[in-house]
Amino acid sequence: MESTPTFSRFDEVYKSRSAPWVIGAPQPAVVELERAGLIRGRVLDVGCGTGEHTILLTRLGYDVLGVDAAPTAVEQARENAAGQGVDARFEVADALNLGAESTYDTIVDSALFHIFDDVDRPRYVASLHAACRPGGLVHVLALSDKGRGFGPEVSDTVIRDAFGTGWTLESLAETTYRGVVREMHAEALGLPVGTVVDEPAWLVRVRRV
Repeated sequence: MESTPTFSRFDEVYKSRSAPWVIGAPQPAVVELERAGLIRGRVLDVGCGTGEHTILLTRLGYDVLGVDAAPTAVEQARENAAGQGVDARFEVADALNLGAESTYDTIVDSALFHIFDDVDRPRYVASLHAACRPGGLVHVLALSDKGRGFGPEVSDTVIRDAFGTGWTLESLAETTYRGVVREMHAEALGLPVGTVVDEPAWLVRVRRV
C-alpha cells in the first residue's frame, strides 16, 4: 500500500473542508455499537476528525476524549460541539504515540487504522495497547478491500495480523462506511460530487489482554 499520509496533508484537507469522510453525523456503524452496549467506561475517540462521535458519546453521558493529529480538525470539532451546545473535550495528539498508560476502557477508531502503512501499523497498534486498560475494548471501523477505492483499504488478513500478540479478536464483521463523494473520487466512482455513499468496511472488536 501507499505510505502513511502526513498529518499536514490531513490538516490541509480539513482546511479545504473537502474531506470525504466528514458527513456531518456519526457513522451508522458507531451508532449501532453504542446501542449494542459495546462502549463503556472511559472512552478515547482516536482520529476524531470533526468530532461527530465524541459529540454523540458526550451527549449520551460518556466520559470521552476526542483526539486528532490535525489541529484544524480539532478546531472544527470544538466549533461543532459548541454549535450543538455540547461540552465535548478534544485535544491534538499523535495516534502513534498516545502516551497514555492503560487509561481507557474503550477506544473507538473510525477510519484511522486503514491509513497506516506496513511500517506504521504496528506502531499504531502498540500505541493503542498502551492506551487501553487490560480487558478494555478497541473498536475499528476500516474500509474493506472489497470496496471501490474510496480511500485506503485493508483486508481481513491485515487486521488479524495486526491484532495478534496482546489482543483477543472477538469480532470481525462486514459493515459499511458512509462518506461523501468529492472531486478526488468522482471520476473513478462515476458519481456526482456530493453523493453520499456507503462503502464496504470492516467492523472489528478486539480486547486488550
